[in-house]
Amino acid sequence: MGGGDASDHLEGRFERAFEPVAEAVEAGRIPGAVLGLVDAAGTRMLRAAGHAQTVPTKRAMAVDSWFDLASLTKVIFTTPRILAYAQAGRIDLDAPLISVLPDLRQYDAGAWERRVTFRECLGHQTPFPAVEPIYTYGRDPGLLQAFILQREWRRLEKPVYSDINFILLGFAMERLEGRRLRMFDAGPGFAFSAPPENCAATEDCTWRHRILCGEVHDDNCSALEGAGHAGLFGTADAILGFAHDLMRGDAEGNAAVSLMRTPLSEKRTHGWERPYEGWSGGALCSAGTIGHTGFTGTGLWIDFEHGRAWTLLTNRIHPTRHFDSGIATLRQMVGDRISQA
Repeated sequence: MGGGDASDHLEGRFERAFEPVAEAVEAGRIPGAVLGLVDAAGTRMLRAAGHAQTVPTKRAMAVDSWFDLASLTKVIFTTPRILAYAQAGRIDLDAPLISVLPDLRQYDAGAWERRVTFRECLGHQTPFPAVEPIYTYGRDPGLLQAFILQREWRRLEKPVYSDINFILLGFAMERLEGRRLRMFDAGPGFAFSAPPENCAATEDCTWRHRILCGEVHDDNCSALEGAGHAGLFGTADAILGFAHDLMRGDAEGNAAVSLMRTPLSEKRTHGWERPYEGWSGGALCSAGTIGHTGFTGTGLWIDFEHGRAWTLLTNRIHPTRHFDSGIATLRQMVGDRISQA
């Protein structure tokens, strides 16, 4: 995309897409938001609305506000690194996790967990349970990691989206590098914490007994002191930079990006979601679009065919998750307005 007409066309999409965001803030469904859009040429647009924090004091949202990205960690941090290990020959995506984590269910050689592969974890094609309150078993990260590796997990009949998949991938990364995840390079513009004075607040935590701002919201990630499924912080501009790098990599035939676009199931690729009926990216994007959301109210979608990516970052769980923010509908509305012809 290039030239004034293309820029004007992109700006029109952006203006239309921002309207429901502003309306959601005005109606009090979300405290604040930042919307960002980038095209294949690298042209970026950003706009903020509302408040980064409302309790106990109010702070305005800004385009450079940091956000707890929650499960965007899976696709921005963990997935690219796992695929890089595969490209470098350090792991085989179709090998079981025990090729790196030999102590996984080490007391039962026949345990099903010992047959789970890297690729299955990336695509959430395992029978691990969807949610598990690991943090309720203690606050010692080393002991919790041992608990996760040795636990006899409840096996579901059908695969579901599960944080356990990416927690285990994070453990594998730590073994491969010989250091904890929070010692890794988070990537350009990203970090594992953020300055509270310039960060969107999340929840008034019921067990940490404070408003969380600049420290990870995800309970299990907090207790583990870093994990592969959550914990990354970043700004909308950093996310757009990451998305633009993927679009450029796709144009150059990057093998890892190709895998991120390769379906593993009706709804998933390697790490990412792909369009399906009622998905978060709306109904009008191309079939080759990939996207992902985060529990705190974040999201990123990349439409390779049309050469654009967008991120919607909100603090929809501030000060509590127990409220209908309408985030699912808002994401779809934004996606449709960006994709609309």
